[in-house]
Amino acid sequence: MENYTMEGRTYRYYGKEAPLYPFGYGLSYTTFQYRDLVLSPPTLPICANLSVSVVLENTGQQDGEEVVQLYLRWEQSSVPVPRWQLVAFRRVAVPAGRETKLSFQVVAEQRAVWAQDWRLEPSTFTLFAGGQQPGQQTRAPSEVLSARFTVTGAARSLHGC
Repeated sequence: MENYTMEGRTYRYYGKEAPLYPFGYGLSYTTFQYRDLVLSPPTLPICANLSVSVVLENTGQQDGEEVVQLYLRWEQSSVPVPRWQLVAFRRVAVPAGRETKLSFQVVAEQRAVWAQDWRLEPSTFTLFAGGQQPGQQTRAPSEVLSARFTVTGAARSLHGC
């Protein structure tokens, strides 16, 4: 085998066509609302980690569980990258009418791209937070919030951090 590209071979590289049953697919007996997505810092050095927080509220009449998912999208890259990449998820139980603030850490390694070795590149990124993949249309409505952050500095090997 000489062609190791993932394009057209896995849902992460299918282009605009969404998978029939993406990660997080399913229904709930309640409804959830996401708000207050905060990325800190909004501009970070090449080797730094990103702190993420989001508030999840159970707006329904039943206690419920939600799988909160974080996806990362590269706005520019020197090599082919997925449309978006799952970087964190957590199952959270939230009583009816209550809310919880969740915190995540997106480490520098999760932004690395393969270019003969694992490299970190400066770029603008979009981070998505919600109960489903960005743009998913095959389940009950769920919000997906998004926010951008910028990574500055010279590209370098991941091992150089």
